[in-house]
Amino acid sequence: MEVTYRGTVLTPPRFFQSRHSRFEHEQFDCRRDDGTTFRVVDNVTLAPRVPVAPGDQVTVRGELVHDQGQPPIVHFTHHAAWGTHPDGFIALGGHVYA
Repeated sequence: MEVTYRGTVLTPPRFFQSRHSRFEHEQFDCRRDDGTTFRVVDNVTLAPRVPVAPGDQVTVRGELVHDQGQPPIVHFTHHAAWGTHPDGFIALGGHVYA
């Protein structure tokens, strides 16, 4: 399901290499205005790193997935490199990262 969420960044970004795609990803957690939390997982091989810090306000567009025991994940937050998915983005401080 495609979502657009606005929230406050809770954690500093963590960078890791996906074991599935082998691409580098950036991950950080956010809290929406209604108090629910979600995790952003952004492919930084396809899109630029987003210079987020705890307390920043972001708007995130991507695909929502659920991973049992974890916060909901919003991924595909980048341009659709292969044309198989709608474009996503992360907006921070007037800049759009896709």
